[in-house]
Amino acid sequence: MEEYRQGVILTCVALYMVMCIGVGLWAMRRTKSAGDFFVAGRGLGPIVVSLAVFSSTLSGFGFVGGPGLVYATGLSSIWMAVCSALGYATGFYLVSKRIRMIAEVRDTMSLPDVVYARYGSNAARLLTAGTILMGVLGYLATQILAMALVLQSILSASAMFADISLLACVVLSSAVLIFYCVTGGIIASVYTDLVQGIVMIISGALVVITAASVFDGGFAEVSNILLQNDGEDIMPFGTLGTMASLSWFFLFGLGLAGQPHVATKMMMNRKLSDNRIIMPMTVLGYVVAAMLWISVGVVMRALVLGDVALPLGAPDEAAPVFLSTYAHPLLAGIVFAGLFAAIMSTADGFLNIGAAAIIHDIPKAIRGRSLERELFWARTATVGLSVLSAFIALGSDKLVGLLGAFGWGMFAAALVPVVLIGLNWKQASARAAIVAITASLIVNLYMQLAGVSVPYGISGGFLAMLTSLLLFIGLSLAEKPKPLPKDIDRIMDL
Repeated sequence: MEEYRQGVILTCVALYMVMCIGVGLWAMRRTKSAGDFFVAGRGLGPIVVSLAVFSSTLSGFGFVGGPGLVYATGLSSIWMAVCSALGYATGFYLVSKRIRMIAEVRDTMSLPDVVYARYGSNAARLLTAGTILMGVLGYLATQILAMALVLQSILSASAMFADISLLACVVLSSAVLIFYCVTGGIIASVYTDLVQGIVMIISGALVVITAASVFDGGFAEVSNILLQNDGEDIMPFGTLGTMASLSWFFLFGLGLAGQPHVATKMMMNRKLSDNRIIMPMTVLGYVVAAMLWISVGVVMRALVLGDVALPLGAPDEAAPVFLSTYAHPLLAGIVFAGLFAAIMSTADGFLNIGAAAIIHDIPKAIRGRSLERELFWARTATVGLSVLSAFIALGSDKLVGLLGAFGWGMFAAALVPVVLIGLNWKQASARAAIVAITASLIVNLYMQLAGVSVPYGISGGFLAMLTSLLLFIGLSLAEKPKPLPKDIDRIMDL
């Protein structure tokens, strides 16, 4: 079957692209209102929600960026992967119940709606929507860049498309993404997640087995090669060091509760009691699929350092090259298709919350009501966000993993205090929420645009989150507590 490797991979990817078009057309018939487009009518079962939550977190960030980070920095990024699993538990125990109840009693369609219901402040709603919009652009660029890099890796291995450019791959992948997202909205995303999540769990486990068989001595031989050539990368904190790794520990451990695409999916389940099933299934699925992140990265690094393979042109090529070279053709094809599914559904989720910010949340915060013909303008905003993100992806010189970490940090720094703490602490005030979000945006944007390098490799997102947390707690303690609306007060007591 080896001689048909590229044909098998291309067939699997092509079939997936066709499936995306079909799912989009099917979902379009079920998308009759803005509520269907944004939160799937809050009628999804626990299996669909759990697979949607974990797969939208992993996506191109984990499947492409994760192995790339391990290849480039050793085990430093393991602190992202492992701590995200802990973040699910934090989010579900402290956030999911109250978000779902607020969505029920206030008929909310987005996280800024929840923030407004909790704080009664249009300024907080506006800042939350603005944060989501800026973070979405960074994260969407991550997904589009990951999708284009994988597509280029697959196509360039065939004689017909040997010289295909990254620009052509961005245009092609973005075109399918736009069609899929514009027609189906969040319904297309979550039902693709159902298939994709199962594929990611199974293929993730199979890829780990494949990675272990590349060297005769398995992972023990991989460790020996890394120790002999550059022992620091196989140490617990990798090449970036202790402070950088621990900053990622807190950013990803606490930060998951502030990710709006995760919080939005917490509003979609039919019953509150479904969370008892959703949480453990989400963690289990994520842990199995995330093993691909570490195993592929360390094996590719060992292959290069051990002079078994040529150095990669870029770290983000680690996963595509491994699958194209070492995995069974059918497994490689299925994983590539699953990877596109992960990227596509995650991008759809981000486009969804970004479009909601533009046509629902920002107009409500400014003029007290959302736009007329919300469904039409949601689809229009989806196209605009896709095109803008594609330009950002083409203009970025960052690794997929680092670009994704920036988007994650943008969300975490602004929304962890407001959502994670604010939904569990009655004394949290609207003024504190406004100041915390504003400060986090200033710190994040300044460090990104000015190219500030923090000593010891500490994540800029972590510093922004620490700043916003201290301001949020300090200002809330300094103010006299204000009474909450009766329905929100009762929810906070539960």
